[in-house]
Amino acid sequence: MFLKSKASLVSLFNNTTTKRVLNAKEQVVAGKIYYLTLEAVDAGKKKIYEAKIWVKPWMNFKQLQEFKLAHAIFPFRSSDLGVKQEGHKLGWHEVPIHDPNVKDAAKFYMKSLNMKVNCLCRYELLDIVRAEIKVIEDYVKFNLLLKVSMKNKEERLRVEVSKKLGGSYYLSM
Repeated sequence: MFLKSKASLVSLFNNTTTKRVLNAKEQVVAGKIYYLTLEAVDAGKKKIYEAKIWVKPWMNFKQLQEFKLAHAIFPFRSSDLGVKQEGHKLGWHEVPIHDPNVKDAAKFYMKSLNMKVNCLCRYELLDIVRAEIKVIEDYVKFNLLLKVSMKNKEERLRVEVSKKLGGSYYLSM
């Protein structure tokens, strides 16, 4: 598979250890241009790089045209989310309901919920009652208790939302 050799090529141009290819696109030109998004370890820190590689297989030609740091990844720390560390306890930790990460996770859930509801009425977030997080290597799980309403009927929903290192949210199943 060519992706492995592309990752090797990128590794030659920079002293990084490529962990995985996150995204790959190709464009047909005189040969092909590959646009890669790579996760790599550089100086002990995870970083995301973007590479542009021009390949003409019939000429045995490979040229790295562009290689740049997209952004550095810093592992989540509980302290980043307002959790006071008590030793090295693992598991769920309560966090302030007014924390911006908690609010964003709740907004993401509400947007997802309203997209699934096949109705002209929409759910409205009234309050975040309780919030807990669990930090797991490269993502954070939010366990939220939300007070919502639809058509003047109030409900409490317990939901779980995850956030990847890159900042994108997704619903936990």
